[in-house]
Amino acid sequence: MNAPDPSRTAFSTLLRTASHDRHREANTSAFITDLLAGRLGIEAYARYTEQLWFVYEALEAGAERLAGDPVAGPFVRPELFRLAALERDLTHLRGPRWRAGLTALPATRAYAARVRECAEQWSGGYVAHHYTRYMGDLAGGQIIRDTVERTWGFTRKGDGVRFYVFEGIANPAAFKRTYRALLDGIRADDLEKQRVIAECERAYAMNTTVLRALGEEFPQSA
Repeated sequence: MNAPDPSRTAFSTLLRTASHDRHREANTSAFITDLLAGRLGIEAYARYTEQLWFVYEALEAGAERLAGDPVAGPFVRPELFRLAALERDLTHLRGPRWRAGLTALPATRAYAARVRECAEQWSGGYVAHHYTRYMGDLAGGQIIRDTVERTWGFTRKGDGVRFYVFEGIANPAAFKRTYRALLDGIRADDLEKQRVIAECERAYAMNTTVLRALGEEFPQSA
């Protein structure tokens, strides 16, 4: 199949196409495969949730400062914020003193550090990480939520899976259309767009590295 012509193709399409293989690699990692198959215990899910906290803390800590940025500002949408939901989930999974035992894998520390670096120094890079995280969780994350609810009997859309519940988004399909329109209208020239695409691929790769480390910690795949 011929690659899309960058001069004629919407930026959102270029992003999705360029990152397709990296995205699939993350979704088919041994850890996610085992989690969705019900082969992992609740400890593995809790550990995964901890790693997400570090990444979203990095994403959202700088969001307020970026709200007025001409490139990243339009993407700062409070209805997407996940940190409070993650903290509620961790309270449910680990208890009220969850922060005392919170630890990041080395791969997670590197991932969060890169997100924070982009938030502080490169708004285009921040958009790349924003896209890979929030759009992925709004879509594919719902499969994880459903699996976790069935596997461990969590209340539907309740504590333990609130990270995957976007209460401020009544129509996810319409929201994703709006988000794609924001991508298509991003204030960036062609060279900058290529840099953003490369950062998007890097974001998926870093996420996959975290999942690989979790798979090594919880090696269940046959």
